[in-house]
Amino acid sequence: MTSVYDYTARSLDGSEVALSDYRGKVLLIVNTASKCGFTPQYSTLEALYKEYQGRGLSVLAFPCNQFGRQEPGSAAEIGAFCHRNYGITFPVFAKIEVNGSGAHPLYRYLKNEKRGLFGTRTIKWNFTKFLIDRAGNAVARFAPNTTPQSLRPAIEKQL
Repeated sequence: MTSVYDYTARSLDGSEVALSDYRGKVLLIVNTASKCGFTPQYSTLEALYKEYQGRGLSVLAFPCNQFGRQEPGSAAEIGAFCHRNYGITFPVFAKIEVNGSGAHPLYRYLKNEKRGLFGTRTIKWNFTKFLIDRAGNAVARFAPNTTPQSLRPAIEKQL
């Protein structure tokens, strides 16, 4: 059976990261962008991470430029933006595609496991969130306008 642990992704520094490195953790996987109306969610994602990381939560950000070209920066620019504006300490990965033929395999898996509104597989916008249990299974999908702080009950249930 496939889980998120079967995938790898590039970090902002270009190194390949096995998601199996997060085995046993609860994950919140989010496609992000620096120039989006939802970008301020970075601050509440960081707050959740700081609050729950001691109990086993990790937030994983995957920048994406497919929606309104709202993530145009290089890896260095994305990292600097996240640190400078939001003090991000959770992992931010290299820019990926989440839809179409170039979609990252992790996102193909996530979209198949947890479909969106009306059963759609596509990601509709930046800051779509997937909650992953400690066994690496996608247990929930949340729309971009779902605030990170409203996810506390769902996260606590998995912790």
